[in-house]
Amino acid sequence: MTTADNEATQIPTHEESKGIVPIKFAHFVLWSSRFDETREWYRTVLNAHPSYQNDYVAFLTYDDEHHRVAIVSAPGLKDKPKGYAGFHHVAFTYANLRDLLLTHERLMEQGIEPYWAINHGPTSSLYYFDPDKNRVELQIDNFDTDEEGMAYCATEEFSENPIGVDFDPSDLLRRLRAGESETELKRRPRIGPRGMESVPSDAEI
Repeated sequence: MTTADNEATQIPTHEESKGIVPIKFAHFVLWSSRFDETREWYRTVLNAHPSYQNDYVAFLTYDDEHHRVAIVSAPGLKDKPKGYAGFHHVAFTYANLRDLLLTHERLMEQGIEPYWAINHGPTSSLYYFDPDKNRVELQIDNFDTDEEGMAYCATEEFSENPIGVDFDPSDLLRRLRAGESETELKRRPRIGPRGMESVPSDAEI
């Protein structure tokens, strides 16, 4: 059997190929008429640095990936209208609650405030608008394992309130510095039913 024949035998069948999934999330790309402002916003929020940039494109990364965010200058674009369907937000996960809350504190000092802070149950999340009004979520996983997070999503408590419970990031950081454990601070209070009508809408923000 030739090498080519051997490689051919390794190709999955059509049925087997249905289980193929991406191995990672690589990056997202933004076109902006506020190129400099948007580039600097993502550099600030993500503590990112350019792997390459020129006058009209910037590739930003915060780890070993060559870029996590790409920003392209596109003068003359119209602002995004409110109330239209489409891509809602992108999320970035931090290692622990301490890192998330310290990031919130750093960004507040630079005038970057979240429009929503909520403990969803599986995650605790801070939501921001970038200069073009794209939504960006900074989050942590509230459970130590994926299995625990999935199990929580199957509970009656999560079913009655799949939205979450709002929190004050500055207060949580104060309590963390006072010695309360991350485990306790990540525990979501049970407030009863909550639906989509409580989610901040375009009209409110």
